[in-house]
Amino acid sequence: MTPGKTSLSAIKAALFLLCLTPAFLLWRGLETDSLGANPIEALTRSTGEWTLRFLLITLMVTPLRKFTGWHWILRLRRMLGLFAFAYATAHLATYVWLDQFFDWEGIARDILKRPFITVGFAALMLMLPLAATSSNFAIRQLGGRRWQALHRAIYPIVLLGCVHFWWLVKKDITWPLIYTVIAVALLGLRGWWREQERRKQLAGGYLPQQPKFEGKVIKIFAR
Repeated sequence: MTPGKTSLSAIKAALFLLCLTPAFLLWRGLETDSLGANPIEALTRSTGEWTLRFLLITLMVTPLRKFTGWHWILRLRRMLGLFAFAYATAHLATYVWLDQFFDWEGIARDILKRPFITVGFAALMLMLPLAATSSNFAIRQLGGRRWQALHRAIYPIVLLGCVHFWWLVKKDITWPLIYTVIAVALLGLRGWWREQERRKQLAGGYLPQQPKFEGKVIKIFAR
């Protein structure tokens, strides 16, 4: 069942508020000093985790559409992807502003010397063109095929995010492992679907059917 225009607008509004909830809770935690002994580390860690979560949720949209038949859910994917970028930007801003105090030389050294920061920075750079081309205008300018090819960059971005988180933690790898398993499962499912489509094409499953001739046969004799 496809929701009407009013219902879909209500769903989008509710989703928007839901996506803002983690940011609101973090802001309240800073205001009430309830983020623990190291609030800056907690803020940096939380914004990074929410970035990865939103990336994974964005990747879940297509499988959910295929399994449920809810084609309208694709209209929510753009918002989820933009929130992933917003939390990634907040993650970087927290590190640059609150952790490093705009020490650009120190930040440059960190990017070059600390692998998890290098990987995380690379993932954010890959997210920039995706966020910049998220509008309908960009889709028209690029064309559907090129736009889809560009936005497949979310696949390496998710993997880089998992590696970034995995290298960041030192002891407890429970959550990095969970996120990595989910990411690999989602990407593996897409790879399986693409392979099925390729095999169907090779088998002639997408070849157009020949039209049936229903007219009269006229015999032509050469003289």
